Amino acid sequence: MMRWPFLTSLSIILIALDQLVKWLVETNLPFQEAVAFIPFISLYRTWNQGIAFSMLWGLNDLALIAITLAITGFIIWLASRTPPEKIAARLGFAMIVAGAIGNLIDRSVFGHVVDYILFHTESWSFAVFNLADAFISVGAALIVLQEVIDWRASRTSQRGPKPD
Repeated sequence: MMRWPFLTSLSIILIALDQLVKWLVETNLPFQEAVAFIPFISLYRTWNQGIAFSMLWGLNDLALIAITLAITGFIIWLASRTPPEKIAARLGFAMIVAGAIGNLIDRSVFGHVVDYILFHTESWSFAVFNLADAFISVGAALIVLQEVIDWRASRTSQRGPKPD
């Protein structure tokens, strides 16, 4: 079972990792110049003035910080109502909170979020994102996975045991 001390520790470790990588990016990568990393992924340091994939770009920092705090509070509330045996969901909530706080630190300190991962092909590219964004996405996927697991379990229990 996933208990709060473990989940809190996990979130703190993920936030620290996010901030360390962003510091390395800010101190070592050129600004807005692609650096090939592996096929389909380049490092590309840029700043995001909005929230996730530049949504809400143009809102002032205080509004974006307030929105992030409200959403983070809601996620923590949902996590607190999630039974400890729902391991995937609990891990997902911890990852989402870590990602949100990692990006919140950037916005609060610098007035923007540091992004640096560019997923691309020769003719297409995805929005530039960061490790905190990846935590949020993977966390959301884990919550959906938990819902699918629970749905399948409820369908199985409704049918009853299979006859011999």
